[in-house]
Amino acid sequence: MINSILLYTGSITVIIWGIAHLLPTNSVVKLFGDISIDNKNILKMEWVTEGFSLIFAGSLVLLVAIIGDNENIISKIVYLTTSVFLFSMAILSLLTGYKVNFLPYKLCPLIFSISGILILIGSIL
Repeated sequence: MINSILLYTGSITVIIWGIAHLLPTNSVVKLFGDISIDNKNILKMEWVTEGFSLIFAGSLVLLVAIIGDNENIISKIVYLTTSVFLFSMAILSLLTGYKVNFLPYKLCPLIFSISGILILIGSIL
């Protein structure tokens, strides 16, 4: 039971953070000031891609946790690879976005790490 709660909490947190990336996309791009249309489009693409990636990863874990047997090898692989993905994103965010004076960038490493830990522990219990 506790493992399901951890898996649900970790995955829903990732989904919510992914949605939180999608909603302010245009506002975030405006923070970069007067840049070329190409650069604006690249920023939008990257911001939306991260949001979609997070929503996909969280949804995959959530669906496997709801539908699957948490003890089978496929479930374990999904949980482990998603945790590794989130830890990788946390490191990337820590080395790049954390240096920017924008609170959501500073929250990314923490949110990714906590979600990855919840999913990892939920997969072990």
